[in-house]
Amino acid sequence: MHAARILAIKQPAVFGPASDPIVMEGRAIVHLRAAALNHRDLFVQQGLYPNIRLPVTPGSDGSGVVAAGSDPAWDGREVIINPALDWGDDPRAQGPKFRILGLPDDGTWAEQLSIPIVNLAPKPAHLTWEQAAALPLAGLTAWRALFTRARLQPGEKVLVTGVGGGAALFALQFAVAAGAEVWVTSGSAEKIARAQTLGAKGGVNYRDPELVSVLSAAAGGLFDVIVDSAGGDGFASLIELTKPGGRIVFFGATTGNPKGLDLRKGFFRQINILGTTMGSPADFAGMTAFVAQHQIVPVVDRVFPLADAEGALRHMESGAQFGKIVLSI
Repeated sequence: MHAARILAIKQPAVFGPASDPIVMEGRAIVHLRAAALNHRDLFVQQGLYPNIRLPVTPGSDGSGVVAAGSDPAWDGREVIINPALDWGDDPRAQGPKFRILGLPDDGTWAEQLSIPIVNLAPKPAHLTWEQAAALPLAGLTAWRALFTRARLQPGEKVLVTGVGGGAALFALQFAVAAGAEVWVTSGSAEKIARAQTLGAKGGVNYRDPELVSVLSAAAGGLFDVIVDSAGGDGFASLIELTKPGGRIVFFGATTGNPKGLDLRKGFFRQINILGTTMGSPADFAGMTAFVAQHQIVPVVDRVFPLADAEGALRHMESGAQFGKIVLSI
Protein backbone atom coordinates (compact mmCIF):
# COMPACT_ATOMS: atom_id res chain seq x y z
CA MET A 1 0.00 0.00 0.00
CA HIS A 2 1.05 3.61 -0.59
CA ALA A 3 -0.10 6.70 1.27
CA ALA A 4 0.60 10.39 1.67
CA ARG A 5 1.76 11.12 5.20
CA ILE A 6 2.61 14.17 7.28
CA LEU A 7 5.77 13.38 9.18
CA ALA A 8 6.56 16.74 10.77
CA ILE A 9 4.99 20.16 11.22
CA LYS A 10 5.71 22.66 8.42
CA GLN A 11 7.32 19.95 6.30
CA PRO A 12 6.06 18.69 2.90
CA ALA A 13 3.67 15.75 2.84
CA VAL A 14 5.56 12.61 1.82
CA PHE A 15 4.15 9.95 -0.52
CA GLY A 16 5.48 6.44 -0.10
CA PRO A 17 4.93 2.90 1.20
CA ALA A 18 2.68 2.35 4.21
CA SER A 19 1.54 -0.69 6.15
CA ASP A 20 -1.39 -2.66 4.76
CA PRO A 21 -4.53 -2.42 6.91
CA ILE A 22 -5.54 -5.53 8.85
CA VAL A 23 -9.01 -7.08 8.69
CA MET A 24 -10.64 -6.70 12.12
CA GLU A 25 -14.04 -7.50 13.59
CA GLY A 26 -16.53 -4.73 12.96
CA ARG A 27 -14.31 -3.00 10.41
CA ALA A 28 -14.02 -3.03 6.63
CA ILE A 29 -11.11 -2.45 4.30
CA VAL A 30 -11.90 0.00 1.52
CA HIS A 31 -9.88 0.22 -1.69
CA LEU A 32 -10.02 3.99 -2.14
CA ARG A 33 -10.61 5.56 -5.53
CA ALA A 34 -10.57 9.22 -4.48
CA ALA A 35 -10.04 11.35 -1.39
CA ALA A 36 -10.49 15.04 -0.66
CA LEU A 37 -8.86 17.85 1.28
CA ASN A 38 -10.27 19.86 4.15
CA HIS A 39 -8.69 22.84 5.88
CA ARG A 40 -7.99 20.67 8.93
CA ASP A 41 -5.42 18.78 6.81
CA LEU A 42 -3.62 22.03 6.07
CA PHE A 43 -3.89 23.16 9.69
CA VAL A 44 -2.26 19.90 10.83
CA GLN A 45 0.66 20.46 8.47
CA GLN A 46 0.99 24.03 9.73
CA GLY A 47 0.85 22.98 13.39
CA LEU A 48 -2.37 24.93 13.96
CA TYR A 49 -4.68 22.04 14.89
CA PRO A 50 -5.14 20.88 18.52
CA ASN A 51 -3.70 17.60 19.79
CA ILE A 52 -1.57 16.85 16.74
CA ARG A 53 0.04 13.41 16.76
CA LEU A 54 2.54 12.71 14.01
CA PRO A 55 3.21 10.92 11.77
CA VAL A 56 -0.29 10.60 10.35
CA THR A 57 -1.99 9.84 7.06
CA PRO A 58 -4.42 12.76 6.66
CA GLY A 59 -7.78 12.75 4.94
CA SER A 60 -11.34 12.70 6.22
CA ASP A 61 -13.15 12.23 2.90
CA GLY A 62 -13.04 9.22 0.64
CA SER A 63 -14.86 7.03 -1.86
CA GLY A 64 -14.02 3.50 -2.90
CA VAL A 65 -14.90 -0.18 -3.06
CA VAL A 66 -15.17 -2.47 -0.03
CA ALA A 67 -12.68 -5.33 -0.18
CA ALA A 68 -13.89 -8.90 -0.23
CA GLY A 69 -13.79 -10.59 3.15
CA SER A 70 -14.73 -7.49 5.13
CA ASP A 71 -18.46 -8.17 5.57
CA PRO A 72 -20.79 -10.13 3.27
CA ALA A 73 -23.32 -7.30 3.30
CA TRP A 74 -20.73 -4.79 2.09
CA ASP A 75 -18.22 -6.81 0.05
CA GLY A 76 -17.69 -5.24 -3.36
CA ARG A 77 -20.00 -2.28 -2.76
CA GLU A 78 -19.18 1.26 -3.85
CA VAL A 79 -19.14 3.46 -0.77
CA ILE A 80 -18.38 6.82 0.75
CA ILE A 81 -17.02 7.19 4.26
CA ASN A 82 -18.59 9.03 7.17
CA PRO A 83 -15.59 10.73 8.83
CA ALA A 84 -17.36 11.31 12.18
CA LEU A 85 -16.01 8.48 14.34
CA ASP A 86 -17.73 7.43 17.59
CA TRP A 87 -20.24 10.29 17.71
CA GLY A 88 -21.95 8.81 20.75
CA ASP A 89 -25.55 8.29 21.85
CA ASP A 90 -26.73 11.89 22.12
CA PRO A 91 -27.82 13.41 18.79
CA ARG A 92 -27.56 16.89 20.31
CA ALA A 93 -23.75 16.80 20.65
CA GLN A 94 -20.80 14.48 20.16
CA GLY A 95 -19.57 12.35 23.05
CA PRO A 96 -16.12 12.16 24.69
CA LYS A 97 -14.78 9.51 22.26
CA PHE A 98 -15.68 11.51 19.16
CA ARG A 99 -12.93 12.21 16.66
CA ILE A 100 -12.60 13.02 12.98
CA LEU A 101 -11.00 10.57 10.57
CA GLY A 102 -7.50 11.68 9.58
CA LEU A 103 -6.18 12.55 13.05
CA PRO A 104 -5.43 10.70 15.25
CA ASP A 105 -6.67 7.77 13.13
CA ASP A 106 -4.96 7.41 9.76
CA GLY A 107 -7.15 8.82 7.04
CA THR A 108 -8.09 8.53 3.39
CA TRP A 109 -4.96 9.75 1.61
CA ALA A 110 -4.04 6.13 0.93
CA GLU A 111 -4.75 3.28 -1.41
CA GLN A 112 -6.53 1.32 1.33
CA LEU A 113 -8.23 2.20 4.60
CA SER A 114 -9.59 0.26 7.56
CA ILE A 115 -12.83 1.86 8.76
CA PRO A 116 -15.67 0.84 11.11
CA ILE A 117 -18.48 -0.70 9.09
CA VAL A 118 -20.96 1.67 10.74
CA ASN A 119 -19.11 4.52 8.99
CA LEU A 120 -19.81 3.17 5.50
CA ALA A 121 -22.58 4.55 3.30
CA PRO A 122 -23.56 3.69 -0.28
CA LYS A 123 -21.95 5.96 -2.84
CA PRO A 124 -24.62 8.17 -4.47
CA ALA A 125 -25.06 6.59 -7.88
CA HIS A 126 -25.13 9.86 -9.83
CA LEU A 127 -21.68 10.95 -8.61
CA THR A 128 -18.22 10.20 -9.98
CA TRP A 129 -15.57 8.89 -7.58
CA GLU A 130 -14.10 12.40 -7.29
CA GLN A 131 -17.46 14.06 -6.68
CA ALA A 132 -18.41 11.42 -4.11
CA ALA A 133 -15.10 11.86 -2.26
CA ALA A 134 -15.79 15.60 -2.03
CA LEU A 135 -19.06 15.09 -0.17
CA PRO A 136 -18.67 13.62 3.35
CA LEU A 137 -17.12 16.09 5.83
CA ALA A 138 -18.21 19.37 4.26
CA GLY A 139 -21.60 18.01 3.25
CA LEU A 140 -22.25 16.66 6.74
CA THR A 141 -21.19 19.97 8.31
CA ALA A 142 -23.46 22.03 6.05
CA TRP A 143 -26.41 19.64 6.47
CA ARG A 144 -26.35 19.72 10.26
CA ALA A 145 -25.86 23.48 10.28
CA LEU A 146 -28.88 24.15 8.08
CA PHE A 147 -31.38 21.46 8.98
CA THR A 148 -30.57 20.07 12.42
CA ARG A 149 -29.38 23.26 14.10
CA ALA A 150 -30.98 26.15 12.18
CA ARG A 151 -34.07 24.13 11.16
CA LEU A 152 -34.27 25.81 7.78
CA GLN A 153 -37.75 26.09 6.24
CA PRO A 154 -38.71 26.54 2.57
CA GLY A 155 -39.08 30.18 1.57
CA GLU A 156 -36.72 31.51 4.21
CA LYS A 157 -33.93 33.93 3.34
CA VAL A 158 -30.42 32.58 3.92
CA LEU A 159 -26.99 34.21 3.90
CA VAL A 160 -23.90 32.05 3.39
CA THR A 161 -20.66 33.88 4.16
CA GLY A 162 -17.29 33.25 2.52
CA VAL A 163 -18.64 31.26 -0.41
CA GLY A 164 -16.04 29.22 -2.27
CA GLY A 165 -15.01 26.70 0.37
CA GLY A 166 -16.55 23.25 0.43
CA ALA A 167 -18.95 23.59 3.37
CA ALA A 168 -20.15 27.03 2.27
CA LEU A 169 -20.90 25.76 -1.23
CA PHE A 170 -22.79 22.77 0.14
CA ALA A 171 -24.78 25.14 2.36
CA LEU A 172 -25.65 27.16 -0.75
CA GLN A 173 -26.62 24.08 -2.77
CA PHE A 174 -28.61 22.47 0.05
CA ALA A 175 -30.49 25.67 0.92
CA VAL A 176 -31.41 26.29 -2.72
CA ALA A 177 -32.62 22.69 -3.08
CA ALA A 178 -34.73 23.13 0.07
CA GLY A 179 -36.52 26.11 -1.44
CA ALA A 180 -34.73 28.94 0.35
CA GLU A 181 -33.64 32.26 -1.13
CA VAL A 182 -29.87 32.35 -0.77
CA TRP A 183 -27.40 35.23 -0.79
CA VAL A 184 -23.64 35.03 -0.34
CA THR A 185 -20.57 37.03 0.58
CA SER A 186 -17.03 36.65 -0.70
CA GLY A 187 -13.88 38.69 -1.17
CA SER A 188 -14.00 37.74 -4.87
CA ALA A 189 -16.46 39.04 -7.45
CA GLU A 190 -15.71 35.95 -9.55
CA LYS A 191 -16.73 33.61 -6.72
CA ILE A 192 -19.96 35.54 -6.19
CA ALA A 193 -20.73 35.23 -9.89
CA ARG A 194 -20.02 31.50 -9.82
CA ALA A 195 -22.23 31.11 -6.76
CA GLN A 196 -25.07 32.66 -8.76
CA THR A 197 -24.74 29.86 -11.32
CA LEU A 198 -25.47 27.47 -8.43
CA GLY A 199 -28.65 29.30 -7.45
CA ALA A 200 -27.56 32.24 -5.29
CA LYS A 201 -29.68 35.36 -5.84
CA GLY A 202 -26.63 37.59 -5.50
CA GLY A 203 -23.85 38.61 -3.18
CA VAL A 204 -21.68 41.35 -1.72
CA ASN A 205 -17.96 41.64 -1.03
CA TYR A 206 -17.49 41.13 2.72
CA ARG A 207 -14.81 43.83 2.69
CA ASP A 208 -17.39 46.49 1.79
CA PRO A 209 -17.49 48.95 4.74
CA GLU A 210 -21.22 49.37 4.09
CA LEU A 211 -21.84 45.62 4.00
CA VAL A 212 -24.95 45.66 6.20
CA SER A 213 -26.80 48.39 4.33
CA VAL A 214 -25.70 47.26 0.87
CA LEU A 215 -26.56 43.59 1.43
CA SER A 216 -29.86 44.17 3.22
CA ALA A 217 -30.92 46.58 0.44
CA ALA A 218 -29.97 44.11 -2.28
CA ALA A 219 -31.73 41.23 -0.55
CA GLY A 220 -34.81 43.30 0.28
CA GLY A 221 -34.47 42.85 4.02
CA LEU A 222 -32.77 40.87 6.75
CA PHE A 223 -32.05 37.12 6.90
CA ASP A 224 -33.81 34.26 8.63
CA VAL A 225 -30.67 32.09 8.68
CA ILE A 226 -26.98 33.03 8.40
CA VAL A 227 -24.30 30.34 7.96
CA ASP A 228 -20.77 31.40 8.93
CA SER A 229 -17.39 29.80 9.45
CA ALA A 230 -15.15 32.88 9.69
CA GLY A 231 -16.05 34.50 13.00
CA GLY A 232 -13.72 37.42 13.69
CA ASP A 233 -14.73 41.05 13.84
CA GLY A 234 -17.07 40.59 10.89
CA PHE A 235 -19.35 38.49 13.08
CA ALA A 236 -20.80 41.68 14.55
CA SER A 237 -22.29 42.58 11.18
CA LEU A 238 -24.14 39.26 11.14
CA ILE A 239 -26.13 40.37 14.19
CA GLU A 240 -27.14 43.44 12.21
CA LEU A 241 -28.20 41.29 9.25
CA THR A 242 -30.37 38.81 11.21
CA LYS A 243 -34.14 39.15 11.42
CA PRO A 244 -35.85 39.18 14.81
CA GLY A 245 -36.12 35.53 15.81
CA GLY A 246 -33.53 34.56 13.21
CA ARG A 247 -30.65 32.11 13.54
CA ILE A 248 -26.90 32.46 13.09
CA VAL A 249 -25.23 29.05 12.84
CA PHE A 250 -21.45 28.78 12.78
CA PHE A 251 -18.91 25.97 12.50
CA GLY A 252 -15.58 27.77 12.51
CA ALA A 253 -13.62 30.85 13.50
CA THR A 254 -10.95 31.05 10.82
CA THR A 255 -10.47 34.78 11.39
CA GLY A 256 -10.49 34.49 15.19
CA ASN A 257 -12.92 35.41 17.93
CA PRO A 258 -15.18 38.48 17.61
CA LYS A 259 -13.95 41.43 19.67
CA GLY A 260 -17.22 43.30 19.88
CA LEU A 261 -20.75 41.93 19.73
CA ASP A 262 -23.85 44.00 20.35
CA LEU A 263 -25.45 41.67 22.88
CA ARG A 264 -28.28 44.14 23.52
CA LYS A 265 -29.35 43.97 19.90
CA GLY A 266 -28.95 40.20 19.97
CA PHE A 267 -31.24 39.56 22.91
CA PHE A 268 -33.75 42.26 22.01
CA ARG A 269 -34.20 40.70 18.55
CA GLN A 270 -34.46 37.19 20.06
CA ILE A 271 -31.56 36.04 17.86
CA ASN A 272 -30.35 32.45 18.19
CA ILE A 273 -26.58 31.91 17.90
CA LEU A 274 -25.97 28.21 17.26
CA GLY A 275 -22.66 26.39 17.29
CA THR A 276 -22.25 23.17 15.32
CA THR A 277 -19.58 20.76 14.18
CA MET A 278 -19.70 17.71 11.91
CA GLY A 279 -22.83 15.63 12.59
CA SER A 280 -24.45 12.50 13.99
CA PRO A 281 -25.04 9.24 12.09
CA ALA A 282 -28.64 10.38 11.56
CA ASP A 283 -27.36 13.65 10.08
CA PHE A 284 -25.10 11.73 7.69
CA ALA A 285 -27.96 9.49 6.58
CA GLY A 286 -30.19 12.51 6.06
CA MET A 287 -27.50 14.32 4.11
CA THR A 288 -26.79 11.44 1.72
CA ALA A 289 -30.51 10.86 1.12
CA PHE A 290 -31.01 14.57 0.39
CA VAL A 291 -28.10 14.58 -2.08
CA ALA A 292 -29.53 11.54 -3.88
CA GLN A 293 -33.09 12.93 -3.91
CA HIS A 294 -32.07 16.31 -5.33
CA GLN A 295 -29.24 14.96 -7.51
CA ILE A 296 -26.83 17.46 -5.96
CA VAL A 297 -23.36 17.41 -7.49
CA PRO A 298 -20.46 18.62 -5.32
CA VAL A 299 -18.32 21.34 -6.86
CA VAL A 300 -14.81 20.02 -7.52
CA ASP A 301 -12.17 22.70 -7.97
CA ARG A 302 -9.14 20.59 -9.00
CA VAL A 303 -8.06 16.96 -8.97
CA PHE A 304 -4.48 16.05 -8.04
CA PRO A 305 -2.90 12.59 -8.06
CA LEU A 306 -2.39 11.09 -4.60
CA ALA A 307 1.36 11.27 -5.13
CA ASP A 308 1.06 15.07 -5.37
CA ALA A 309 -0.79 15.62 -2.11
CA GLU A 310 1.77 18.30 -1.30
CA GLY A 311 0.77 20.24 -4.42
CA ALA A 312 -2.87 19.94 -3.40
CA LEU A 313 -2.06 21.36 0.05
CA ARG A 314 -0.24 24.30 -1.48
CA HIS A 315 -3.21 24.97 -3.77
CA MET A 316 -5.50 25.01 -0.73
CA GLU A 317 -3.12 27.33 1.08
CA SER A 318 -3.36 29.82 -1.80
CA GLY A 319 -7.08 30.27 -1.07
CA ALA A 320 -7.94 30.42 -4.77
CA GLN A 321 -10.15 27.33 -4.89
CA PHE A 322 -13.87 27.32 -5.62
CA GLY A 323 -15.12 23.99 -4.38
CA LYS A 324 -13.36 20.89 -3.11
CA ILE A 325 -9.79 19.86 -3.88
CA VAL A 326 -9.66 16.13 -4.60
CA LEU A 327 -6.98 13.45 -4.79
CA SER A 328 -7.36 10.72 -7.41
CA ILE A 329 -6.11 7.33 -6.25
